[in-house]
Amino acid sequence: MPRDPVPLGFVFRSRAKEEKAAGAAQAQLTDSKQPRDPQAPKGRPTPKRSEAQSQRRSVANTSMTRKEAAKRQREERRAALERQRKALAGGDERYLPARDKGPVRRFARDFVDSRFNIAEYFLPMAVVILVLSMVRVPALQSIALLLWLVVIVLIVLDSFVTGFRLKKRLAERFPDENRRGAVAYALMRSLQMRRLRLPKPQVKRGERP
Repeated sequence: MPRDPVPLGFVFRSRAKEEKAAGAAQAQLTDSKQPRDPQAPKGRPTPKRSEAQSQRRSVANTSMTRKEAAKRQREERRAALERQRKALAGGDERYLPARDKGPVRRFARDFVDSRFNIAEYFLPMAVVILVLSMVRVPALQSIALLLWLVVIVLIVLDSFVTGFRLKKRLAERFPDENRRGAVAYALMRSLQMRRLRLPKPQVKRGERP
């Protein structure tokens, strides 16, 4: 019994499907043989060479930007320190450190700088007493010990009087301001020699602050 002829369109469609499937398999095999970029995330296709180069360029540009930002920050810090140094020498309130800012701290500095303080001569007197105590003469060593006791007593009394007067003046002058730590700040300043104080003194001795 003769078979029915196969339609011609069916033959062409089957052959086209077979060629398409073979091309897909060949492309998959080629992709599997392509080396995977170690920087590419898992489960994602390996980027092309041009894409990888552009990514590396962007990373390089980012690192340069970070270097520039770090350099700019260093320059800003250096400029801030320079402004602070000039402010300590000239008394510019805008750039002083936080511990020296404010009208209360300024008044405390002026109060100490306008007075004669025994404590500011503590370091020179301590050097003299130390030299006398090293001399192998019992009389000089006794004098050095006595001088040491006298200096300590005078400094304590002078600091007590200075702190008491300053506290009273601050309460009268700045009743609504925060005065915490101002007296201790002034007493620490009184221990320094006048020419070495920072910020630099802005009033003369005997001048009313």
